[in-house]
Amino acid sequence: MDKEDALQKAREYNLDLVEIVPNTSPPVCRIMDLQKFLYEQKKKEKERKKKQKSTQIKEIRFTPETSEHDYKFKKQHIEDFLKEGHRVKVTIFYKGREILHKERGYQFLEKLIKELAVTGKIERPPRMEGPRLSVTFIPI
Repeated sequence: MDKEDALQKAREYNLDLVEIVPNTSPPVCRIMDLQKFLYEQKKKEKERKKKQKSTQIKEIRFTPETSEHDYKFKKQHIEDFLKEGHRVKVTIFYKGREILHKERGYQFLEKLIKELAVTGKIERPPRMEGPRLSVTFIPI
């Protein structure tokens, strides 16, 4: 249809002539209410964002000298976070001369990894980042 004819027809219906696909030859246009169309698009986008699953990275900190009770308590929190679908970064922070015994931190993490094998798996192996030893768990 000719551009002038399309504009005339859009004016008859009190609607807008909207270019849908501009890169084709000839361009594709539609006669519609542009404000209503934009409103519906915004509404659909909002609805899509609501349904989108958001995940966070939760961080739990330990030291190599963490007591058994604190360990169990924090391990339970890690399991809860993994069941909710969050990623969990477990960090062992070395204070002072504890850094001389890095193997204690690795043993601590190995124990944790074995106990959390049911609810999560590690994203990458344990890694030292300055005075911190960290590993990230992802839900299964």
